[in-house]
Amino acid sequence: MPAQAVRVELGWRTSPGAPDVDASALLLVSGKVRSDADFVFYNQPAHASGAVRHEGKRTAGDGVTDTLDVDLARMEPAIDRVVVVASADGGTFGRVTGLYVRIVDRTNGAEIARFESTDATVETAFILGELYLRQGAWKFRAVGQGYDTGLGGLATDFGISVDEPQRPQAPQQTPPPRQPSPPRPAPASYVTPRTAPAPPPAPPAAQPVRLTKVTLTKETPSVSLAKQGGTSGALRVNLNWEVRKQFKSWGAKLGRAVAMHADLDLDLCALYELTDGSKGVVQALGNAFGSLGGPPFIHLDGDDRTGALTTGENLTVNLDHKDRLRRVLIFVTIYEGARSFADLHATVTLQPQNGAAIDFSLDECTVPSTVCALALITSDGGDLTVQREARYLVPQRGVSPQRTIDAAYGWGMDWTPGRK
Repeated sequence: MPAQAVRVELGWRTSPGAPDVDASALLLVSGKVRSDADFVFYNQPAHASGAVRHEGKRTAGDGVTDTLDVDLARMEPAIDRVVVVASADGGTFGRVTGLYVRIVDRTNGAEIARFESTDATVETAFILGELYLRQGAWKFRAVGQGYDTGLGGLATDFGISVDEPQRPQAPQQTPPPRQPSPPRPAPASYVTPRTAPAPPPAPPAAQPVRLTKVTLTKETPSVSLAKQGGTSGALRVNLNWEVRKQFKSWGAKLGRAVAMHADLDLDLCALYELTDGSKGVVQALGNAFGSLGGPPFIHLDGDDRTGALTTGENLTVNLDHKDRLRRVLIFVTIYEGARSFADLHATVTLQPQNGAAIDFSLDECTVPSTVCALALITSDGGDLTVQREARYLVPQRGVSPQRTIDAAYGWGMDWTPGRK
């Protein structure tokens, strides 16, 4: 491995009836994880050391990639192996074409190693390769070991505890209570023993990882964050765009152009209303980037107008202050470079720091829309519900996309012109 900072890119081609594929990594010490925290995947996207991060998927034409970012310089000394895993969601790898894994130098984009898997049949998970430490140097080797037990079976083999659905148990009949016997008088010489102090409470058991993903559809458009385990930490919003016709070589992640066509500028935004009645917007326009530590507890990390940043834009909601949120509307606007969302296909993923990922696809845009409502997050006082909107809006002549989204959802804010 000539580079310390690399991208591990898992790639494949989409086709009708083929399952989705996910990349993940296991950080091992002598062949096992130390705890469930050494598993990096879509529901646990970053290792505590910062050495491995799950960056997410991109689509270009019929090709899809899912990427892991690995910084070997930040790897903890105890870790001697990083296993690179591919898992199929909704089918077997026998129906996946063009599956490969490659290692890319993060600094210059040069390909260091590549392995193509061509002989899969009934497998639902694969160890495609591994980074391993030998004589003080990191190396990579292809593996190609398949599992028919899915990601859960593979992860369990390395010591991960997986949260699996429990089968309901048959009710047991409770025997009738016995009548207590009358107490016997204690002998005169009997001394009542002193009650032993209660043992200290045991520390809470670590929660097993959840491999489930939630997909919102027209038939099931909403989900409770609490029921999926998303009760605290950061909620990251990911927007991935595929251009169908006009710009074949262009793609976008997190609401931002990230490849060939830098003229197309999309903005990921959020309208918010807090429980104290205050309202506002988080967006790049007007430098309204928000804040995580204070109101509105929503933050946009920047505005990538050139498409040069590999991480794109991130919109994050602080769920540790969910009791202060009344409603949040996530939306995206076209700032420049296109007249509508036509010919763009988008996938939205909401990734809680704790809990299952929530994703959905947008319908094809058939109207001259420059603003699209993605998801509405509402609070009932104790829980947040994510509602799939997938709603394209057409602003009237001279009306901004922000005013249009405000009017459609009744935010009732006053707007003034802004710029970047």
